Amino acid sequence: MRVSRFTSRDGSHFFAEIAGHVAHPLTGAPWWGGGPTGDIVDVETLTPACPVTPSKVLCIGRNYAAHAKELGHDVPKEPLLFLKPPSSLIGPGETIVLPPESARIEHEAELGVVIGKRAKNVRREDALSYVYGYTCVNDVTARDLQKSDGQWSRAKGFDTFCPVGPCIETGLDPAALRVICRVNGAIRQDGVTTMMIFDVPTLIAYASRMMTLEPGDLLVTGTPEGVGPLTPGDVVEIEVRAAGAHEHGVGILTNRVVAAT
Repeated sequence: MRVSRFTSRDGSHFFAEIAGHVAHPLTGAPWWGGGPTGDIVDVETLTPACPVTPSKVLCIGRNYAAHAKELGHDVPKEPLLFLKPPSSLIGPGETIVLPPESARIEHEAELGVVIGKRAKNVRREDALSYVYGYTCVNDVTARDLQKSDGQWSRAKGFDTFCPVGPCIETGLDPAALRVICRVNGAIRQDGVTTMMIFDVPTLIAYASRMMTLEPGDLLVTGTPEGVGPLTPGDVVEIEVRAAGAHEHGVGILTNRVVAAT
């Protein structure tokens, strides 16, 4: 099943199940029990929006060994957790704004995991039953501020620093996905989730020991090597798809980059 979220003409938002070029609007978020309204809408007439409205965006740092190495860090012995504020979320087609406080802002292509039901002290072997689906995330990072601040809230938390979308796909195996970033059509990152140090079930079990994961929360699982700078005018694409396949996946999240005015 593929689910997305759209903006209505009056500025309100709604979730919908997607089948080809047809959207079936839902009464609410599916992880909160939203069901079909019975309406049918042509997807081409709709404006896409960020497909998640989480209480928190929980991220994992240095979860690919090659990425840790390119930043000059050791591989963590346990998952390295940090948070991005929900105010950093944007959807497909929206712009990433580069703030003047940073001279080095980089893309980080990542697999996003949308939690489907409340999770606390989850066992690893049960963890995937708490997942609703998967999406594309760009963990935009002010790399110079990340290095200078000693903690990552400012570097990761600017408005527009968490693009997500274009949809949520439920029928994927998180252990066999390809995570790709393109900037202006050129591939910058291309990794597979088998390269993760800590896999998705391990991350859910670990995180749920510290904090309750609520339905609709977004778990962002780390980035493969190849992170690089973003400059005004760039178009950045994040793609998550089944490893070895072209047609089955989340789709492509596209955002343009602009300088703050």
